[in-house]
Amino acid sequence: MNADAKMGMGMPANMSMAMMKVQVDKKVVPAGKVTFDVTNTSKATVHEMIVVPVADPKKTTLPYISNENRVDEDAAGHLGEVSELDPGKSGSLTLDLKPGFYAVFCNIPDHFMNGMWATIKVQ
Repeated sequence: MNADAKMGMGMPANMSMAMMKVQVDKKVVPAGKVTFDVTNTSKATVHEMIVVPVADPKKTTLPYISNENRVDEDAAGHLGEVSELDPGKSGSLTLDLKPGFYAVFCNIPDHFMNGMWATIKVQ
């Protein structure tokens, strides 16, 4: 999942998803309303984008359901998502984010463990 994001107060976050990577172009954004505009640029794979708060991105591990190969979204504090996007499709999500750290990731089985995640800091 490649995510090219322009995120900020009232600004859209333009995110694009490719294979197994999430990349955001701004790792620090101002607190307040952030709109994530997400495009799945993969040619053949469905992706989604989930947002959850994390205490410390260097030390936090998300609750993982091993037999389902995905993060337990409810236990992780799911704040919102852009649901499954077919290749070439787009979606958006607006959240009112408070200061702190957040993880953005794809929770299609196996995608998170294959590196489809990134973190942002809201201040």
